[in-house]
Amino acid sequence: MASLSALKFTVRRKPAVLLAPAAPRPRELKPLSDIDDQDGLRFLIANIFFFQRRHSGRDVDDPVPVLRDAIATALVHYYPLAGRLRELEGKKLAVDCTGEGVLFVEADADDVRLEQFGARPPFPGVDELLFDLPGSNEILHAPLLHFQVTRLACGGFVLAFKIHHTMVDGQGVVQFMEAVAELARGAAVPTVRPVWGRELLMAPCNDTAPLRFAHREFDDLPAPDTERPAMVHRSFFFGPTEAAAVRSHLPPALRRVASTFDVLMGFLWRCRTAALAPPDKDEMRLLFTTSVRGKKNQSGGDPFIPIGYYGNSFATPAAISTAGELRAKPVGYAVDLVRKARREVDVEYLRSVAALMVRRGRPQLALAHAYLVSDVSKAGFDGIDVGWGKPVYGGPMRCSLDTTPVVCSFLTPAKNTIGEEGIILPVCLPPPAMDKFVEEMSNLLRPYEHVKAQPNNISPVIKAAL
Repeated sequence: MASLSALKFTVRRKPAVLLAPAAPRPRELKPLSDIDDQDGLRFLIANIFFFQRRHSGRDVDDPVPVLRDAIATALVHYYPLAGRLRELEGKKLAVDCTGEGVLFVEADADDVRLEQFGARPPFPGVDELLFDLPGSNEILHAPLLHFQVTRLACGGFVLAFKIHHTMVDGQGVVQFMEAVAELARGAAVPTVRPVWGRELLMAPCNDTAPLRFAHREFDDLPAPDTERPAMVHRSFFFGPTEAAAVRSHLPPALRRVASTFDVLMGFLWRCRTAALAPPDKDEMRLLFTTSVRGKKNQSGGDPFIPIGYYGNSFATPAAISTAGELRAKPVGYAVDLVRKARREVDVEYLRSVAALMVRRGRPQLALAHAYLVSDVSKAGFDGIDVGWGKPVYGGPMRCSLDTTPVVCSFLTPAKNTIGEEGIILPVCLPPPAMDKFVEEMSNLLRPYEHVKAQPNNISPVIKAAL
């Protein structure tokens, strides 16, 4: 892959057009849920797919008309996405189903080939592959989706788009894009029928019952300082070998019950805190998204979130510790904090978040000394096939963000050089801190028994992970 600054290419774009649903749809005003319209989700999320050339033997094999028609047809079923957001009393968001459509841009880059972008983030030149049109980042009274399809010199192409997070979560994005993919491959209708159902996560009117959860993720704290030093971005592979190595450092009881996610998050949080070296007294926060899809009410029955629901259905719990304790205590301390925060999230927890949003005027997450991680490795981005086979990469356009109020990482699926399946862990840190981060990783990626036997050796595991 070319370095982020070395790869230069030119993109020629045609004027943006509005794609309306391919058939008339009802004009409705649909309120969003009290999870959807929280202030922390009022932004656009960008995703990108790299597809290889299709060897079909056809004279015309242009993805643009295929995708343009598939999107317009998908909007017949997902017609709220063709509308515009409005803000009602009390900062409540609703989508006005106007049918005006979504932005679509056709583009060509004749001087760059697919393989020059590489197969894992960070990718060079992504701003050219999803160009910001005037007004396309607005929240209210603006298109909710913006697509750009860029044909490449090799016959491959890039499909990039951004969508309002208030309308969908990661699973919702994949569900909509799978509908587009099925239609692009010739299906008459999507397999999964979309479900609006936002009333499921509306707080009851005039509910004054005490909240059952502390919700430390919404502590009232000063806003973080958004001025940061220059950052470097790197990606690391975390697979079964790495997970086993870190797990070997845990106490036996925790080793048996901690999930791979708990292990990865505790490992990442501790290494990052040690690398940044904040004062011991600083309260560090690890925020991570946790979905309730598949979970049931306490009374049992069917899963609370129905199949086909494409709205937001996750909470963002917080694991909290002082920096001094995170550094001084074994990694099992951080893993256990993550596990406890994750296990607290269920249907009642998410309902409690909805009630808190209404009572406290939709507060922002507490972002002081925070690090936010969103795991989309199992969402299904890598399986989207629009008729050209599965993408070389599909998922968030930027997997580590340092321009937002909180530094954020998105975990995506990948394979290493020997074919092991795992997760790509994107990290952005100031250069000296990145060196320290790698050193901390090296220590924890040596199995515990190996550390005791050979404390000064650098493990081959870290060499495979970098």
